[in-house]
Amino acid sequence: MLFAVLALAIGILAPATLAGAQVDDSAGTPTVAESRSGSYIVVMAADPLLAHFDQNELGSPSAEKKGEALTEDQDEALDSAGASADDKINEYTNALNGFSAVLTHDEAVALATQKSVSLVLPDEMQQADTDSSPEFLGLTVRQGAWRTGYDGEGVVVGVIDSGIWPEHASFADDGSYSPGPTLDNSRPNCEFGNVGHNSNDLPFECNNKLIGARQMLDTYRVLNGAGPDEYDSARDDNGHGTHTASTAAGNGDVAAALYGEELPSVGGIAPRAHVIAYKGLGDLGGFTSDLAAAIDQAVADGVDVINYSIGGGAGAPSADDIAFLFAADAGVFVATSAGNSGPAPSTVGNPGTMPWMTAVGASTQSRFFQGTAALGDGTEHSGASITLEAGETALIDAEFAGGDLCIPGTLDGDKVAGKIVLCRRGAIARAAKSLAVFQAGGVGTILYNNSDVNNLFTDTHWTPAVHIDNTPGLAIKAYIGSAGGSATAAIADTRVITEWPSAPSMTIFSSRGPNAAAPDIIKPDITGPGLQILAGYSPTPDPGSTPSDELFGAIAGTSMSSPHIAGVFALIKQAHPDWSAATARSAIMTTAYQDVVDNDRTSPAGPFDMGAGHIDPERARHKGSAFQPGLAYDAGWFEYAAFTCGMDWGVFTPQSCEFLENIGIPSDPSDLNYPSIGIADLAGSQTVTRTVTSVANENGWRRYNVSVHAPEGYAVTVEPSRIKLKRGETATYEVTITNVSAPAGEWRHGSLTWSDKSGHYDVYSPISVKGALFGAPPQVAGAGSKGTTSFDESFGYTGNYTAAPHGLEPAVVTNDNVRWDPDQTFDSNDGFSNDHQFALSGSTFFRIAMPQGATESGADLDIYVEDPTGALVAQSTAGGTNELIDLNDPMDGTWTVWVHGWSAPGGDSDYDMYTWDISQTPGGNLSIDSAPTRATTGATETIEMSWTGATAGQWHLGAVSHTGDVGLMGLTLVEVDNR
Repeated sequence: MLFAVLALAIGILAPATLAGAQVDDSAGTPTVAESRSGSYIVVMAADPLLAHFDQNELGSPSAEKKGEALTEDQDEALDSAGASADDKINEYTNALNGFSAVLTHDEAVALATQKSVSLVLPDEMQQADTDSSPEFLGLTVRQGAWRTGYDGEGVVVGVIDSGIWPEHASFADDGSYSPGPTLDNSRPNCEFGNVGHNSNDLPFECNNKLIGARQMLDTYRVLNGAGPDEYDSARDDNGHGTHTASTAAGNGDVAAALYGEELPSVGGIAPRAHVIAYKGLGDLGGFTSDLAAAIDQAVADGVDVINYSIGGGAGAPSADDIAFLFAADAGVFVATSAGNSGPAPSTVGNPGTMPWMTAVGASTQSRFFQGTAALGDGTEHSGASITLEAGETALIDAEFAGGDLCIPGTLDGDKVAGKIVLCRRGAIARAAKSLAVFQAGGVGTILYNNSDVNNLFTDTHWTPAVHIDNTPGLAIKAYIGSAGGSATAAIADTRVITEWPSAPSMTIFSSRGPNAAAPDIIKPDITGPGLQILAGYSPTPDPGSTPSDELFGAIAGTSMSSPHIAGVFALIKQAHPDWSAATARSAIMTTAYQDVVDNDRTSPAGPFDMGAGHIDPERARHKGSAFQPGLAYDAGWFEYAAFTCGMDWGVFTPQSCEFLENIGIPSDPSDLNYPSIGIADLAGSQTVTRTVTSVANENGWRRYNVSVHAPEGYAVTVEPSRIKLKRGETATYEVTITNVSAPAGEWRHGSLTWSDKSGHYDVYSPISVKGALFGAPPQVAGAGSKGTTSFDESFGYTGNYTAAPHGLEPAVVTNDNVRWDPDQTFDSNDGFSNDHQFALSGSTFFRIAMPQGATESGADLDIYVEDPTGALVAQSTAGGTNELIDLNDPMDGTWTVWVHGWSAPGGDSDYDMYTWDISQTPGGNLSIDSAPTRATTGATETIEMSWTGATAGQWHLGAVSHTGDVGLMGLTLVEVDNR
């Protein structure tokens, strides 16, 4: 394969890579972010097997021989670093070439210096982020996918999650399934029956539906073991994995029940697909090393589709992200959850931030499980409920029985016993509130929101329960107050199936863009049903989370929406087994519909809420459907590799990036051949390029015209505006976006659609643009007591311009010692954090840094910052001590910087903290030698500067301020490190 000519960079990626530059010591030793767990992931420089073999060739003798050579190289690298091959926990050869191991920090650094090693990454913990869905998605209509033969038959869906409950009816083999592929036997492939650890873990023999189940928790078990309530096997501990697997590919028409009463039958999106479960999550989450091993194993097993309802924070690629890059190039379609941290902006997390992943937001569906709070005064308030009913009885406000949040252990049993309790949302899980009521002897729970724009959830509660909006909640609260102790209520008419009128509407929890890791890539990509999703569950959930003995649950999250997309991918894989992962993602994005409202249930959702829109797999046999999109935006290994070069993530060597540039692969992230178009900082005008491939079924010519809905304040032109293609042919077009009147710093949205003259195809792409008054690098570097440097600056306005020098300022170095915090939780009052005061006045910029080497090996210190009002405004908690906080235009007053002893070997650690205070007033030993005095929209000018008097042995920082007619527009930092 062509990507074999590319080499991964010999360097280090750390969770804090995006926060600031990695700092090497004077000897040139690589900085390796220290793992909090002691576990590291080592990626070798040589390519994995997928660089040399197709996915279906991985079990061949030649692939096995090559794999043995890769593992021998891994062992030699460990030996050269003073470690041993016995230290390995996970070993990767398929989608990733490398291993994970528990190492000392010094051993990790020694590995990073070897030419055979590409990356050394700290192992991070990640977290887990249907009944009417097929009808809602149009799969069951006459021209729908199921009626036309696309049901996932023969497709293998891998689910990387918390395991699976194998006896569940959703995974039963009725004898009609064909045998699945022969699985790799390098480790147990149907791992159940560890009754010695947990007597509920009964033996199970996999079948032609559930063809495999693997426990992939090697690192997790070494570091955390297995609790007595957990299953030390592939069996699902908490229900999450069973739910996602049954949603994506569970059997059709499975009878469902809760609390002993029937519910509507359920079925997966791809009901005839085979399933393989990979247990990569334990009770506490999952380590990246284990998750990467699960991806590597899934590729070896021959999966066609992966659902990955798992995520973490946004950042540079980690091991699982890189493994998914290889898997995508091998043709594996992957859906991942966008995250559940909405509605705040920039909350989509890895791996969903990566352009080779399909990140899925969560929205509502039209079916709604309703319940009613019927009050003694005759009024009724409807909400969400899937529980049993509770007859009329006394009603009490939890505020007067121990606290309105209903935290377990706080409610007064003498006041609550035998009553229905009104509880307010917040602080703890929703089901935990009904547990508090149950423990205090209550017989029902009315849970109300803190606003009317939140969602209503159908949790499996400990008592009969109904979940209502804020307004009816306050009305019930007022009724209780006016009834003088005689208030009564009933929880009635639960499980009534009604219609949610605003569907589809974005859920409030669904993570939003813009993309914090790659701002030019719009995320999420698409949205699908993620609220009140009824599917399979584990009857032995985590103790205290929900009641036991239930095989179904109607739960919510982007974890629930992602398997809907994975299921659709399985249907598309059945229809088009030769399509690339990028083509499949393009098909669902460009055919999505945009009639979606936001979580306020009225205002239109935008690209940062829903991506390209809502998944629309209806009309499978029709032209213009997700199965026949007409045109597709394809991308592969070279395009994604060049994208990482443009992001300056250091994934590939400079030589590889130069090679890609020389053969004409664009590295500007905005030029990645993606179905959406994003420009994060547009100063004036920018032209981006896209290439479409005809995937139309017809053999003849198809003629397309483009139509544009320009973002407000921008002009958009497309050249050419007409294209003509036959099946398999490609056409390249350019989109020029010019800022006419849009303000800087504000995202504006529009779209571009290619429509064929017959009216069969409408190929839609969202456009998101954020204007900028100027474009300049955020930081430049130099060295020596004197020197020169320069940078280019582009302008998004016409008017006056001034470039002014500030500094250079040598770092103020604070030396101190901090104690280890046993509970590793920052609390400014517990004595395990040091406070340092900084009086700022007239500052334009303030930086705090504690790089590696600023404290002893093995220490992990964190930094927290409070502004002069006492508000906590910033924190840096990178793995290991590698901290950086930048404060732009800080207010005058005394700022407090706390250094927290998260981990201090021996009980305490000395440290050096570096700070720089850059004045708003120009001056110092930094000079501007050449700069324009006027800005012209669309023009690019060069700023040249020089400095003198940078003291040897000190670390200096200065800035160039960019001032226009509106005042200060921003800074370019100038770092001169003479240590």
